Amino acid sequence: MQLHNIKSKHRLKKSRRIARGGKRGGYSGRGIKGQKSRAGAKIRPAVRDTMMRMPKTRGRAKHAFKSLYEKPAIFNLVDINKRFKEGEVVSPETLNLSRVKILGKGEIGKKLIFKDVLLSKSARDKITKSGGAIR
Repeated sequence: MQLHNIKSKHRLKKSRRIARGGKRGGYSGRGIKGQKSRAGAKIRPAVRDTMMRMPKTRGRAKHAFKSLYEKPAIFNLVDINKRFKEGEVVSPETLNLSRVKILGKGEIGKKLIFKDVLLSKSARDKITKSGGAIR
């Protein structure tokens, strides 16, 4: 059996061509003007109308979660070495900030305790070499 031998069980029903004379000539139940009277008329789905009514304000979602994207204040080890004395705790509370990150620029010569602070890899290595603690 080949493709040209296959016949369908049901004959194809041809769609009625309207306004061609005969019993249903003229507008053939479609009215006169408008979207529904045209050929190929497709009515816009209701979802699209609701989307058009929604407010489109720039960055609405981004500003709702602004606290999550807040960047930490950046300090280098040089700054920490100048500000703190031996054995003190370095934390966001002692620096009066919400989020803090410490980078490894400079050297640290004191044993300090770092608590609830983000650290770069180089800063972490230098703190552990100097005898400081990270909590």
